[in-house]
Amino acid sequence: MRHLIFACAWWLAAAGLAAQTANLATADLLIINAKITTLDAERPEAEAIAVAGNKILRVGSNSEIAALRGPNTRTVDAKGRRLIPGLFDSHLHVIRGGRFYNTELRWDGVRSLARAMQMLREQAQRTPPGQWVRVVGGWSPHQFAEKRFPTLAEINEATGEVPTFILYLYGHAYLNKAGLAKLGIDENTPNPPGGLIEKDATGKPTGLLVAEPNAFLLYSTLAKLPELTEAEKFNSTRLFMLELNRLGLTAVMDAGGGFQNFPDDYGITDSLCAANGLTVRLPYYLFAQKAGKELDDYGRWIRSVEIGQGCDDHGEHGLEYYVQGGGENLVASAADFENFDQPRPELSPAMEGQLKAVLGLLVKNRWPFRIHATYNESITRFLNVIEDINRETPLDGLLWFFDHAETISEENLRRVKALGGGIAVQYRMAFQGESFIRRYGKKAAEATPPVKKMLDMGIPVGMGSDGTRVSSFNPWIGLYWLTTGKTVGGTQLTSRENLLDRSTALRLYTQGSARLVGLQKDRGMLKAGYLADLCVLSDDYFQVRDEAILQLESLLTMVDGKVVYGAGEFSQLAPPVPAAIPGWSPVNFYGGYQKK
Repeated sequence: MRHLIFACAWWLAAAGLAAQTANLATADLLIINAKITTLDAERPEAEAIAVAGNKILRVGSNSEIAALRGPNTRTVDAKGRRLIPGLFDSHLHVIRGGRFYNTELRWDGVRSLARAMQMLREQAQRTPPGQWVRVVGGWSPHQFAEKRFPTLAEINEATGEVPTFILYLYGHAYLNKAGLAKLGIDENTPNPPGGLIEKDATGKPTGLLVAEPNAFLLYSTLAKLPELTEAEKFNSTRLFMLELNRLGLTAVMDAGGGFQNFPDDYGITDSLCAANGLTVRLPYYLFAQKAGKELDDYGRWIRSVEIGQGCDDHGEHGLEYYVQGGGENLVASAADFENFDQPRPELSPAMEGQLKAVLGLLVKNRWPFRIHATYNESITRFLNVIEDINRETPLDGLLWFFDHAETISEENLRRVKALGGGIAVQYRMAFQGESFIRRYGKKAAEATPPVKKMLDMGIPVGMGSDGTRVSSFNPWIGLYWLTTGKTVGGTQLTSRENLLDRSTALRLYTQGSARLVGLQKDRGMLKAGYLADLCVLSDDYFQVRDEAILQLESLLTMVDGKVVYGAGEFSQLAPPVPAAIPGWSPVNFYGGYQKK
């Protein structure tokens, strides 16, 4: 009798399992034979994943996932490669950066000054009349084997009569002689407030522009350079997004930027969204542009824009592309640029009143906000304003966070937590660590910013880059910096006790960024019901030596259940990458991030 009961129970269980399997939807795509890092505590590792529509159907073993194969299911063999959730950059200027990507010669990742100057010379030879050679951020002299900046003599020799602009972070920039002439900068050109046009002993400009410490001189000079046509900008933005996909990015929070006017400068990404042409999720913030007119700007935007609604109806018909809130610039008087080659800027006494007016308006209208904040002294004053507003109009769970926060104190971290705020961290120190050490000492750099302390206190933290004009857009630099504490030049910054393990660092670049804007419920992990945003890596992030992290990229990137980028054996799964236009674009000759 006991055997009969056991047999009946076994039959019922088997029948139930068969019925459950039969009721499961079949997958559109299976990826098998992978080393999957899910970041899901319930099942942290798997070897196969099933995707249906834009969602993950299931993760599990090869045999479990095989049961979801239908007559039209595609199967991809990952051949033992590491598969991770798609990366989410919490601070990248992709809308602005995309419009100019095809014009820019990127020195990101170039390992020698000799190679950088060779690229500069070659690009000058192919750049047509009316256009410029431009290198705009993403590099440090410490990444070069020579460990130095180019000289103006070297730049002039390499570029000749072709106007050239080279930006180093928001610290200084170089104009060659042709560029000075084109812009009409001469011995009579005055220095703007907070900026220096360097002049020689005879009073003639040398070509060096210095932020002392305000970057307006650099911003405004760059804004005078010619733009591409609408068709070229469309192509440029597509290629920039595909370059991000190549590096494993599937989502970005756009932080606005100087000289990025809303809505005029959003037309290209508006068009891409309407054409279902975005390949990254792109919630964006509105950045006030006119000093003294910020309250007017935000008042107008609040009346005309609804948070969370974009061309795609909040992601129902495509990728998210909508206004997420206000920032990172809320008022010009609160700008504390992180030019560590210069002393910390003293903010205007008028800042508190101006910031309170804008923040008060945003909070009353339930607009999320973010604030650029480099120095603890600035953060103290910003928190005073936020606490004052909170007493009058409680934040009550409103999403907000600081960007950067390199020197934030433990006391101010407690205040951030008490107000329900978060922090978007970027790897700017990987490019500026040597300058920081020269000014503030090696001890001060050991926990700058104090990411480990933020996490220990339970503060929401998301990772990002601050590309393209400051840091590079390559997220693997950020993961390298978080886990090794080194700059792109190899200088050890972070002390051992403040380093993160590779899993924790990856969580900050996935779940962490999503949590900053309340999107963690359906992304940042690989589990049933979550969005199918993922990438298959060129090497195993969890096994490679430290320096090899910088060489990682994606061989297969999926966003919203669609393969948007493929390389090598996976190249046939993705649409082909178009050529850059115009034909002289540096992208056609060098690509984006460099590896030599």
